Parts: sequence; structure tokens; C-alpha cells
Amino acid sequence: MDRDPTRSALVAGLLARCTFPDPGTDVSCAVSGGPDSMALLVLAATHGLRVTAVHVDHSIRPGSAGDAALIAPVAAGVCATLVTHTVTVESGPNLEARARTARYAVLPDGAMTGHTADDQAETVLINLLRGSGSAGLAAMEPGPRRPLLALRREETHALCRELGIVTVTDETNDDPAHQRNRVRHELIPLLASVSRRDPVPLLVRTADVLRDDDALLDELASHIDVTDAIALAAAPLPLARRAVRMWLADPYPPDLATVERVLEVARGRVPGCDIGGNRQIRRSKQQMSIVNLG
Repeated sequence: MDRDPTRSALVAGLLARCTFPDPGTDVSCAVSGGPDSMALLVLAATHGLRVTAVHVDHSIRPGSAGDAALIAPVAAGVCATLVTHTVTVESGPNLEARARTARYAVLPDGAMTGHTADDQAETVLINLLRGSGSAGLAAMEPGPRRPLLALRREETHALCRELGIVTVTDETNDDPAHQRNRVRHELIPLLASVSRRDPVPLLVRTADVLRDDDALLDELASHIDVTDAIALAAAPLPLARRAVRMWLADPYPPDLATVERVLEVARGRVPGCDIGGNRQIRRSKQQMSIVNLG
């Protein structure tokens, strides 16, 4: 790092839009070595947080073992502690998801990530392509765990350039085999061309609106007693579906087909149904219950 970040007007301007906790707080930052996570590291430390930078080598790319050598001087320059982990992710289908699972398994609870507004927009589109409802389209929750969500990717890159930070080049970010890469490099530029405007702020705003709507609907659904078949069957359908999803989340909610089967039980059309995981929903004397078959 060539320049002192505390003397940078760019850093000061970006910090004003971040959602870091109070200075002096102990935090962990997930640092891959890319521009977004390097910016996270520098911004967190400059804000006055006591930072532990956690780097996870997934052993996927040739030479990835050397990434920590680029992170170390930056961490030292902002008085952050660097902790490294090496995990093994075998090649095969769903590589991106399996790498994420392996990464989060070793990251401390509550570790901050360098997700930006561009990542948020990509997540909205990916979840839309998966058929997600409002919860999925609400995407990532802003706050201390993702303090850079109001920043753009071009801004984190500019920060690294200005401070002379050498970053990791991850070739897998250009691999079209990964859906997120195609959304990033093909779909978003196409949307920009069709709409003749930058779609990222629009997608982020959509996520913000849907997140507020989702929170309200969750609050309303939480007042439905899902064990009361009559009350569940009488509830407005969107709230009944949501109440069932909240009831059966373990930790992920069931799909729509499972929810509809449960509502058929509540309506008295069938006495019970399978909900997966060797479990059933049964109705007896107007009461709904989960029965473990194992």
C-alpha cells in the first residue's frame, strides 16, 4: 500500500456511505485479496475498528496459496491481524456453492464481507431466475455484516488503485460456467443496453422495497397459529403460505408444493402429508402437528 488511507478524500467519502459498527469494535473481515475485500479491510481499519482479516484459500486456482502474500502487507499497513485457512473443494458440479459453504464453515460468526451494490443487483437477478419470492428478491440485508452494500464495485477498485494496493486476480470470476459470472458479464450489460440506463440502482432499490414488504408480511404471518387448522385455512392465502414456510423452515423454508400440501391438510381435504426429511404433517381434532417418522 503506497498511500496512507487516513489522508485520502476518496476513503473519507466512501466511509460516509458504509454501515460499520462504532469505532473500537472488534470485527472479522473476510478477505479474499480481490479489490472489494481489500477495500473492506482498509475501510474497516480506517474507521477505527480492531480488525482481524480472515483469508480462506479454497485450493481451486493454481497459485492461490500465494494470495495471502498480497494481503499480508495491506493488513500490516492498517494494523490488522491476518488469519489464514486452507480448505479443499473438489472439482465438480455446484463448485461455487460448495466453495461458499467451505468458506463460511471456517469464517467466524458475523464476519464482514465486501459485497457491493453490484453484488446485490446480481443476487436479485439470480434469485429471480431461481423463481424466488419476495424473501429471495430482497437479497442481502444491509448492515454491519455487509457494510459496503451502498458502494459500487468501480469505487472499491478505484480505492485500491489510489492507495497502490496490489490485488488478487481470480480467473474464476470470468468463467462462464458459473451463473453469477454470466449475470455479471452478459445479463446486466444487456439490461443496461435495453433500458438505456444503469440497472444496478434500480435492482438495489427493488430489493430494499421488497425487504420492507417482506418484514411486514412476516410480522402479520407470525400472528397466525399454524397448529390451528381452522385459523390457518381461514387466513389470507399469502399469509397462510408464509406462516407455513416460517413454521417448517429448518433452516431453509420448504418449496411451494410442500406448502400447498400442508394447506390441503389444514383445509381438511387430506388427513396428512409428507414434508420431507422423514417428517409428516398430520391433522387431528383441528390441530396440526409435525410427526417425525424416523
